[in-house]
Amino acid sequence: MRSKGNVLLVEDKGEERMAFCDALKGLGYNVTAVNDGASALERFTGDDYDVVITDMKMPNLDGIGLLTKIKEQKKALPVILVSGYGTVESAVEAMKLGASDFVAKPFSLKVLESVVAKAIGQGLSSSGAGDSRPLEPSIISKNHQMLRLLDLARTVADSKAPVFIQGESGTGKELFARFVHSESSRRNKPFVAVNCAALPDGLLESELFGHERGSFTGAVSRKLGKFELARGGTMLLDEVSEMNINLQAKLLRVLQESEIDRVGGRHPVSIDVRVIATTNLDIESAVKAEKFREDLYYRLNVIPIRLPPLRERKDDISLLSDYFIKKYNRIDGRHVKGLTDEASRALMRMQWPGNVRELENLVERAVLLCKGELIDKDDFFVGEKPGAVAEPTSTAAGTLKEMERKMIFNTLDQTNGNRTHAAEILGISVRTLRNKLNEYRQKMDSL
Repeated sequence: MRSKGNVLLVEDKGEERMAFCDALKGLGYNVTAVNDGASALERFTGDDYDVVITDMKMPNLDGIGLLTKIKEQKKALPVILVSGYGTVESAVEAMKLGASDFVAKPFSLKVLESVVAKAIGQGLSSSGAGDSRPLEPSIISKNHQMLRLLDLARTVADSKAPVFIQGESGTGKELFARFVHSESSRRNKPFVAVNCAALPDGLLESELFGHERGSFTGAVSRKLGKFELARGGTMLLDEVSEMNINLQAKLLRVLQESEIDRVGGRHPVSIDVRVIATTNLDIESAVKAEKFREDLYYRLNVIPIRLPPLRERKDDISLLSDYFIKKYNRIDGRHVKGLTDEASRALMRMQWPGNVRELENLVERAVLLCKGELIDKDDFFVGEKPGAVAEPTSTAAGTLKEMERKMIFNTLDQTNGNRTHAAEILGISVRTLRNKLNEYRQKMDSL
């Protein structure tokens, strides 16, 4: 297996250090492991790393101290802080000092894989991508509509008014939210993202607003919520349309009063946070169906932004493909130079139900499968060509919906019904896939 990147791991506990090493090596990374910050600095000055992962609490030089010294030498190098329970305030400080992410122990292998891949991708973007010239790390476009939206984002960046970003899955809603944050005067404060679809309602409330000790079984100490962690910065509520209707009422109060109530708390806590929300659903229809509060919708929708799907910005496909080729050349140690004309034409004919995320997945696969210097059409598809390759005779909404349905069921067939795997291939969340299947089932029942 080709290395995905070089990791410097700093962990003072022997058993945890070994477990980290095994997990990262299993994911395809080269790992150098040390047991303290001083040793990390010695290694750091002599070697080239793509990401540093360090524990927060260590003797002599702790994680915060190590982060500070690393940023003095290599500002763009991603540093991930790992914290035990009860170190949330330190994690906020780390984000202010430039940490790319922080992870609370214990965490799953999937979480580790995600944060490391994300950090290395951001590091690559920050160091430049040759001719692609990103407008902001990971936002690349020459499309007139996208450039206009980016100008709008710059104009409103310093406002505290909520921003509501709508768009299909894979269009880059979170990246756009990060762009707004990076263009604002809050850029040096935390950017905290919460996926509202990923947590059960009870846990989501605690995650957002925090809780007091003893407020429920298992609450052994006070926990600060994401709104408090984002104080002074930006809070991203991803897939906000999946939030329970009762929790929506509490969110509305936060937006109106600029204060939160911890679960089990006796007094409200004032906050200064800029809120950005995203959804991939037709939110107006959700409001009409009384699945989303109308008053919350109007409160969030002060600055509305609709990101175009990739099929409406095909002039970006070549630019994005070049960027992703450079990215995965570095990660996978390859030397692919570009696309054949036939491969380029195939990409232009596709309708991209998974949008930019689907394009990235295809390019990553093609870089690995390519046997020469140029990617050919067959490198994109392993034994099959998805139905979306053929240009439809109509781009009406009904045609695109049918294409989406066929793509979903074809992918489920390929994964033997494994929804998690299918969602990863399609570039959507498992919950979105489940909602789509429920929608198709209801239509069948009504026939």
